Amino acid sequence: MTAQPTSPSTIESPYAWTRLFVSLLLMTIGGSGVYTVSVVLPRIQAEFGVARGDASLPYTAAMVGFGLGGIFMGRLADRFGVIVPVLIGAVGLGGGFIAAGAAGSLWQFSAAQGLLMGFLGSAATFAPLAADTSKWFSRHRGIAVAICMSGNYLAGAVWSQVLRYYFDTIGWRETYFGMGVFCLTTMIPLAFVLRRSSPTQPDEVPVAATTINGSEANVDRARPLGLSPAVLMGLLCVAGVSCCLAMSMPQVHIVAYCGDLGFGAARGAEMLSLMLGMGIVSRLVSGWISDHIGGLKTLLLGSVLQGVALLMFLFTDGLASLYVVAGMFGLFQGGIVPSYALIIREHFSPTQVGARVGTVLMCTLLGMALGGWMCGAIFDLTGSYRAAFLNGTAWNLLNVFIVLFLLWRARGGGQPMPAARELS
Repeated sequence: MTAQPTSPSTIESPYAWTRLFVSLLLMTIGGSGVYTVSVVLPRIQAEFGVARGDASLPYTAAMVGFGLGGIFMGRLADRFGVIVPVLIGAVGLGGGFIAAGAAGSLWQFSAAQGLLMGFLGSAATFAPLAADTSKWFSRHRGIAVAICMSGNYLAGAVWSQVLRYYFDTIGWRETYFGMGVFCLTTMIPLAFVLRRSSPTQPDEVPVAATTINGSEANVDRARPLGLSPAVLMGLLCVAGVSCCLAMSMPQVHIVAYCGDLGFGAARGAEMLSLMLGMGIVSRLVSGWISDHIGGLKTLLLGSVLQGVALLMFLFTDGLASLYVVAGMFGLFQGGIVPSYALIIREHFSPTQVGARVGTVLMCTLLGMALGGWMCGAIFDLTGSYRAAFLNGTAWNLLNVFIVLFLLWRARGGGQPMPAARELS
């Protein structure tokens, strides 16, 4: 299947905005494949009689598959248009839910989460949609990508509550079966709205880039920020792993953490919804900010604030204060991941956006996967989450140092950062 051709006049057009909100819906539905694992974790631990670290393995499998699938799906989108990976994702996610619901062991459940729901399912509705959205906007690219990627957090905020309710009322297996049918019947029709190919923008030439204020700047795409593309990609990948390893501690284990403190899984699910709901606000605000200061500075701002919120968990164990810190954590860190997509769009050729965004987002998801398992393993070793929070804080500092280095390159011997767009 090939996408229908389009023209540059469709950039920022009503169709582009319609396409954006369909992408938001698809990402919200597709995100159910990875966010279910956080809510179902205590039930999986009890169902299969395993330790907390082992019960975290399905989440790790889902995130690894999610990340690796993003590279594969990004390449498919670059070559055939985004509709192809989205259709594959609909079938993979729907089939994965059904297969996971029928799993008879932890390893079968993990395989369904990692291969079907992660690699073939949710991956198709994350990096490809973010990269595709960046091609349909110029002046409002930052906020557009932020709106699209808000679907990832909207998925967490919505599905954590919906799934918890149905897990409690009809059982987790029956809920998984129902989700499989829902994904198949909603995602396939929505995918056909994306049948047009992305427009060719004026900056799709090897040595030119459109700055944030819309002017052309001489950007050497062979030496972005004065570095080789491979070096810059490597640094962004390491930064992605480290920031999301830190991010995973509250997101993956907040439900179990609340249970350990005696507040119950229901309160933990509410905190997860609050965290991810505030993450949506954060992504929208960060998208607006990035349209004015660029992706790198936005990434630094989010990384520093995430570290502050992570440290606050160390001094919080009351119910009310945990709600406050969980909300602050979501508000501070929501703009981090979209910043990577914008940095790539600012410094690399648009013809490579799908694969490069997929690669860096794969590393962010690898960080989430590694962090989810690592925190569970640290808990098993120490009997508490205190050391896990400290571990996450250390990884967050590594991310901050990398971003500071890239900003130094941008201001010094490297390529200048895009100028901030003046308020109109």
